[in-house]
Amino acid sequence: MTSMHNELTLQHEDKRQKQAKKTISFYKYNFSFREPYQILLDGTFCQAALKNKIQIKEQMPKYLMGEVQLCTTSCALKELETLGKELYGAKIILQRFQVRRCPHLKSPVPASECLLSMLEENNPHHYFVATQDHPLTTGLKAIPGVPLFYIILNTIVLDKPSQASLDHVQAVQLGELVSPAQQRSICSLKEEQGIGQKDGEQRKKRKRKQSNPNPLSCLKKKKKKGVPTPPLKKPEEGAKRKRSRHKKRRTEGGDMEAAPAATST
Repeated sequence: MTSMHNELTLQHEDKRQKQAKKTISFYKYNFSFREPYQILLDGTFCQAALKNKIQIKEQMPKYLMGEVQLCTTSCALKELETLGKELYGAKIILQRFQVRRCPHLKSPVPASECLLSMLEENNPHHYFVATQDHPLTTGLKAIPGVPLFYIILNTIVLDKPSQASLDHVQAVQLGELVSPAQQRSICSLKEEQGIGQKDGEQRKKRKRKQSNPNPLSCLKKKKKKGVPTPPLKKPEEGAKRKRSRHKKRRTEGGDMEAAPAATST
């Protein structure tokens, strides 16, 4: 009987692991979830783990087959303090996790309200949420891309993707929506290129200005080196004669002598 029970337990664990792997892949490819997985926990989950003797720090990484970061909020801790000694054990467990900053530091709100605010409209920080709070779970299922943990039959279970998540993925595939990963890549490309509405207009204007002829192309071409310059034009012979004031004449011996300068009358 014991061996049969162990075999059934192993089969159940294997089936649960395969389902978890499939669900994690869904969130990886459609909502860009990456390790370390951030798991946001509240007091109700820690109380259920304590009651069922579940070691959260040990079992979560094994179940998700990856590195995890367990975290909570100051509102969730404050709520356990106000509920008294009955939840003291859950408070001790929750205090071991990272405390993420929430907008209610000065005026705490119920943990369910706080966790919903951390998810915003589309879970931009890629939180997994671990809770036993049914109203909170209902609110989280209305947000696309929120993986949910709960404890059932002494076991941590990763819930299947909600209908809101499935509808979002279908809308992206049909081209009705842009996925978060596509939005980030588009924004980063715009930042790299410095493209905004005004910047885009300026870039268009600049392109139009560049269509004008380049002023450097209008300059005269420089003479190539090594090409001989043309000889200067020789003055006419008549101009030379006008300039000379003395004429030469041939003598009887054949020698040339200068003629006397002309005297003015």
